[in-house]
Amino acid sequence: MVFRRRTRRMRWLGCGRLGPLWLWKALLVFVAIAFAGQLLGVIYNKSLQTDRVRSLFSSSDSQGPSLGSCRPHTHVMFLKTHKTASSTVLNMLYRFGEEHRLHFALPLGYQLGYPLPFNAHRVKGYRGPRAMDFDIMGNHMRFNKQEVEKVMPEDTFYFSILRDPVALAESSFAYYKEVAPAFRKAKGLGDFADDPRRHYDPRLRNNHYARNLLWFDFGMDHNANFSEALAWRGEAAVRQAFKLVLISEHFDQSMVLLRHALCWPLDAVVSFSLNARQQKPSGGGGGGGWVGKAAAAAGAAVVAAGAGRAPAKTPDLSLTEDQRQKLREWNALDWHLYRAFNRTFWEEVGRFGRRRMDREVALLRTRREVLARVCLRDNGRPVEAQRIRDKTIRPFQSGLVKILGYELQPGLDNATRQACLRMIRPEIQYKDVLDARQFPRQAQQPPQAPGQAPPP
Repeated sequence: MVFRRRTRRMRWLGCGRLGPLWLWKALLVFVAIAFAGQLLGVIYNKSLQTDRVRSLFSSSDSQGPSLGSCRPHTHVMFLKTHKTASSTVLNMLYRFGEEHRLHFALPLGYQLGYPLPFNAHRVKGYRGPRAMDFDIMGNHMRFNKQEVEKVMPEDTFYFSILRDPVALAESSFAYYKEVAPAFRKAKGLGDFADDPRRHYDPRLRNNHYARNLLWFDFGMDHNANFSEALAWRGEAAVRQAFKLVLISEHFDQSMVLLRHALCWPLDAVVSFSLNARQQKPSGGGGGGGWVGKAAAAAGAAVVAAGAGRAPAKTPDLSLTEDQRQKLREWNALDWHLYRAFNRTFWEEVGRFGRRRMDREVALLRTRREVLARVCLRDNGRPVEAQRIRDKTIRPFQSGLVKILGYELQPGLDNATRQACLRMIRPEIQYKDVLDARQFPRQAQQPPQAPGQAPPP
């Protein structure tokens, strides 16, 4: 009897203090539903963000303004000139070719026999004219049209890029100071400009970097004495071989013209500046446009060390206006080419339409900013190689300057990360990736032997 009373009391206390059992069951169900809803919300939000980023690379914005009924060029030859933002252009070709499964005319090493005149047998996999189909060619070479035509199809679109010879000389001096004997002897670029012949010996290896480098890359005699007749013949040869010549100082306008010439979507020509050297805050020698601004944004003085050597001093690139004029005279053949094709470039822009060009340049820059926010850390600012955590995307370092690179945003989904990675992958690493995919059964070629100039 006593036991039954205690049992009833315990039940009453349980119901009164802790609530009835059905209430607890209802509470547990409610908590479970709330937790599941929250979990599903997180998953939904993540998928929504992923879809938003993925749609970024497949939206109408990625295509750009209409190109009409043209068909994309898939046979493309780019003469990659030195110190002209050509690494950035080559990255575009690599990306487009990889995304469309095109076949590259890759070098056996990292350059197509440079500085010797190009020979078709320098292309990996080449077995004779038309024995193998190649779609894109763009690694460094000294142009030799007859040999290139053995490799590339008849309908190939040929283009190249030029830069003001003074700005090119500044970049070349900084990059090749320890490679070109003519530069190595000079205290600074101004010292070289005051009397180039005192430092220059045409017989010495790598001195081609110190005189008429563009003329040399186009396969012509860069040591020839300047004459109007010679300059006009060289210009005519370039015009005959190349359908479009871009201008580095007007990089974004160049990309708009290139996009329309190739009939490629906007994202194919949107880029981040690659292989840019770190510059002083004053921006000396940087040039205008996206490429120069991107390098200058990194700030700080240039300090680097050669392999196995003590840290070297920053190259002195300061020039007076008189010295700049002397460099134009020393590189007179390059100066002729640059002026001639700069005029042609703006004639092309005029035919395209100035207002239309301004609109499309604005779209390209906006698109670049959007992709930089999605893809890159530090608001898209280039960083020093040692700050890049992923060693596979650190740019190759050579000479007395620091070559800058980028870091990807953390937390990107795999598809977005791969798309962003293509845009910042350095030239040497990208070439190795394409080589491995194109020739999966062959052993990778060893890196360039020390002493050879790296692909700038």
